[in-house]
Amino acid sequence: MTASAFIIGIALLAIFAYFIIPDTTPHANRQLLELSTQKPGFEVDMLMLPNENPVPKQGWLKTLVSGKPDRHTFLPFDSLQIEKRHTTVFLFNPEKDSRSETRVFANTDLTYMVFDNAEAANTYIRQHCIKHQKFLLGTDQFGRDFFSRLVLGCRISLTVGFIAVFLSLIIGISIGSVGGFFRGRVDDAVVWFINVVWSIPTLLLVIAITFALGKGIAQVFIAVGLTMWVEVARIVRGQILSIRETTFVEAGRALGFRNTRIIFRHILPNIINPIIVVSAANFASAILLEAGLSFLGIGVQPPMPSWGSMIKENYAFIILDATYLAILPGIAIMLLVLAFMLVGNALREALDVKQ
Repeated sequence: MTASAFIIGIALLAIFAYFIIPDTTPHANRQLLELSTQKPGFEVDMLMLPNENPVPKQGWLKTLVSGKPDRHTFLPFDSLQIEKRHTTVFLFNPEKDSRSETRVFANTDLTYMVFDNAEAANTYIRQHCIKHQKFLLGTDQFGRDFFSRLVLGCRISLTVGFIAVFLSLIIGISIGSVGGFFRGRVDDAVVWFINVVWSIPTLLLVIAITFALGKGIAQVFIAVGLTMWVEVARIVRGQILSIRETTFVEAGRALGFRNTRIIFRHILPNIINPIIVVSAANFASAILLEAGLSFLGIGVQPPMPSWGSMIKENYAFIILDATYLAILPGIAIMLLVLAFMLVGNALREALDVKQ
C-alpha cells in the first residue's frame, strides 16, 4: 500500500510539476551563475528586469506540459540604491568579505518609467521588481534550482518506464502468442529468436540501438522498449502452451472462430495476471536503464533534467562539500525502483491463483 501511494504521489508530482516547482522555465533551466552550488535553504533577493522582447501569454495546458519562459531577467543582489531616475544595484557576491569584488550597475532603468520622486520609485520597485526566493535544495553548478530539476527528473523516468513497458507488451505478447499457439516450426523460430536476443546483455543492446538511432529522448523510449519484450514473450508463450488445449479453446475452434479472436479474446484474458506482474518489474528495469544511459551521456540530452544525467553532472561534488547534488538523484532512483519492485511482489502474491 505504501509503495503504491508513493508511486501515485510521484506520478501526480510529475504531471503537475510546473505548477509546484519554483523555476517554471522549460526544463527548469534558469541559470544564475552567481548562485553556483549554494547550500540547501539558501535565500536571496532577485531583481526582475523586464525582457526586451515580451513573452506572449500561454494557456495552462502548455504550461502544464512544457513550462513557460521567463518574462524577466533575474539579477540576485545584495543591496539597492534607488533614486528618482536611476538605480544602483550591488549584485550578489558570495565572498561577503571581499567588497571590492562586488560589481555595480549604475543608471539601470528598472521600470522604463519616470517617477516624481525617489520615494515613488522606491515603492514601485520594492513591490513589483523584487522577488525573494528560497532554494529548498540549493543550486547546482550552473546556479539552477536543484529542487525544480529533481522534481522534473521524475517525469523522464516515469515516461520512459511507461512507454518502454507499453512497447514491450505489444511486441512480447504478439511474438509469444504466435509461438505458443501455433507451435511446430513457428514456435521453433520464435524460441530461437528469443534465445538470441536473451543472450545479448541488455545494457549493451540498448547502447547499440541508441547509437544506431541517435541521441535523444525519443530514441531512449524505443531503445529501452525494444530490449524488454523478451521476458514478456517467454511468459506469454509458456502460458499459452499450457492453456491452448483446454476445453474453451477447443470450443472456439469448433465454432469456427479465427485464431486471432481465440488468442486475444479468450486466451490472453486468462493469462493477464503474470503479464501484469512482469510489467511492474520491467517498469523498474526501464527506469534503471534510462538512468544508466543518461549517466553515460547517450540518453536524455541537456538541458532536459534526468536523474541519471544529474548524477553525471554532479558526481565530482561527492568528494567536495556538495555531496547531496549527486546523492539525492541516486536516492530518488532507488526509492522509485524499490516501490515498483514492491508493487510487483505484492501483485504476484495477490494474483497467485494457488493461494
